[in-house]
Amino acid sequence: MPTPSVNTLSIRRLTLRDLTACADLSEDRGWPREEHKWGFLLASGKAYGIDDPDGGLVSACVLTEYGPRERPDLGAVGMVLVAERHARRGIGRHLMRHVVATAGTTPLTLYATPDGRPLYEELGFKVTGRAEMLRGRFTPGGSAPTVATRPATAEDLTRIVRLDEEVFGVDRTHLITRLPAFADRLRVAEESGRLIGYAAAWPNMDTHVVGPLIARDTETAKALIGALAEQSDRPLRTDIDVRHEALLAWAKERGLASVAFNSVMTYGINDLPGDWTRRFAPLTVAAG
Repeated sequence: MPTPSVNTLSIRRLTLRDLTACADLSEDRGWPREEHKWGFLLASGKAYGIDDPDGGLVSACVLTEYGPRERPDLGAVGMVLVAERHARRGIGRHLMRHVVATAGTTPLTLYATPDGRPLYEELGFKVTGRAEMLRGRFTPGGSAPTVATRPATAEDLTRIVRLDEEVFGVDRTHLITRLPAFADRLRVAEESGRLIGYAAAWPNMDTHVVGPLIARDTETAKALIGALAEQSDRPLRTDIDVRHEALLAWAKERGLASVAFNSVMTYGINDLPGDWTRRFAPLTVAAG
């Protein structure tokens, strides 16, 4: 069946009932199915999709909003996918225009692959940074950590949310409070009883993704990654802001290899809020 005219394609909100269809769409484009991540995003964000008359989805994406529910401070766009059989026909542009219009005056951000960047630039997004994706088996070594870390407890969650808002620049309570259930490991770094960093490792297919990674400095970030790696029998993956050159060099020395670079883009603001010097890696590139 030929693809209908783009202008006639109806866009609807997706729910957790669409999880399998979203995973099928990922697989169709050669991405991992990532059902665990899809479930997290569908539950915490607003997903939009276009149904295929032959079954499944033609396209999908997720908008995760932060700040007050009635007037969000920031929205993160991710998982923008179009089925291979419907690619290069303007469907992704149609869906993204809908998301931008739905967001209204809310500033937006996203991580763009080299292939996706031209579309986002056409829609008015600007490149404000880059992140380097690393993957591999972490090899312990080097000097012992100079910063103490420990597993997070329920009592830490309020402090984690507070630190996250301070560093990220907007309130992500509805996302961060899901971390204990979503991640396999959640650790905090402390100094004199004060929280100076936290990080999670969550399962994604055969890897553990390290993110979010919020830390006072590079040494704190190293200690958190190293502690999470000790508890994992899987390869690690993370997406580090390229401005954190020392952490990137250390991670590569410890066995993680560069996989790809993504452009960090914004719409409606010149740069992301918060303190980039303490923001080392996103929870996921799909949600910032």
